[in-house]
Amino acid sequence: MMLTEETPVPSGALPVEELKDHLRMGSGFADDGMQDGLIETYLRAALAAIEGRIGKMLFQRRFLWVLECWRDEEQALPVAPVSAIVSVTLVDAAGGEVLVPATAYRLVPDLHRPRLAGKGTSLPTIPSEGLAKIVFDAGFGAAWTDIPVDLRQAVLLLAGEFYEHRHDDGAQAAGLPFGVVTLIERWRTVRILGGGRK
Repeated sequence: MMLTEETPVPSGALPVEELKDHLRMGSGFADDGMQDGLIETYLRAALAAIEGRIGKMLFQRRFLWVLECWRDEEQALPVAPVSAIVSVTLVDAAGGEVLVPATAYRLVPDLHRPRLAGKGTSLPTIPSEGLAKIVFDAGFGAAWTDIPVDLRQAVLLLAGEFYEHRHDDGAQAAGLPFGVVTLIERWRTVRILGGGRK
């Protein structure tokens, strides 16, 4: 299985100014904006760390998921929340592709474990030695304010930690800060049986 992000978070959507306020960086000086690139880097790193920990995409974007077999009658999707299944394509051993009609499958929405299911029947059979390509949209929304407030605060805290300790020699303890862990704990997905249905 392989999950690929097809549409990255645009720079304009990132809360650069909000993080600068959080860090109490000065404003009104000639060098305003000099740190923006660095701050964006730490915001992206914080987003990736939190998304990886909770199994949820914060900003909405498009993903391509490739897998060789269905795990069950309904296939749990690798991240949440999923707003739409864009397409399902079956690929045979020779590389030939067949687009599955949208009438043959449906999204079973769930905040923690959304699933792809057949519509009125089971999921279409993946060819022998072939694979399935699933394109879907996942995330809370396109804007920073679409993300739940506790997750936004966790991103700012973690990005702030990255920025404040950017010159550390690695002696600091590994792992997420306690405040970040506390904020994201309720959003964590408990995976049972390797990602199968709950």
